Amino acid sequence: MSIEVGSVLPSAQLHEGNPGNAVDVTEAFGTGKHVIFAVPGAFTPGCSKTHLPGYVEAAGRLKAKGIQSIACVAVNDAFVMEAWGKDQGTAGKVRMLADPLAAFTKALGLDVDAAALGGTRSKRYAMVVEDGKVTELQVEPDGFGLSCSLAPSLLERL
Repeated sequence: MSIEVGSVLPSAQLHEGNPGNAVDVTEAFGTGKHVIFAVPGAFTPGCSKTHLPGYVEAAGRLKAKGIQSIACVAVNDAFVMEAWGKDQGTAGKVRMLADPLAAFTKALGLDVDAAALGGTRSKRYAMVVEDGKVTELQVEPDGFGLSCSLAPSLLERL
């Protein structure tokens, strides 16, 4: 079953910067208002040219609307996510969180078998989480498109 508006985020650990730096999802997003968006893979064309850069560019506007943090999640390892973040200039704007075993992604019910990308990946989505509960959720209809999960679309709904 997929997560939906009104659901509490599942308990899971992501990684930031390196595999030893665990981020507890319920602690990181349990209080305040946050944006979590996911991409099928780091350094992939749509993710690198459109999805992530849109959130980097919109970070100030999102924070002006009360968003405390913005996090990008991908089924990649922490080293890849850190390198991709440096490449995209995310410092101070978007947290780059790795879900190397797709545990968080599977707990959300937003996993997809993407053999061309190496196996299990995340569907592309964007959500707003307030005090640990999902208040807005947009999942791309085909799992990979670039429409409802983009930063401008999310900004319109806040």
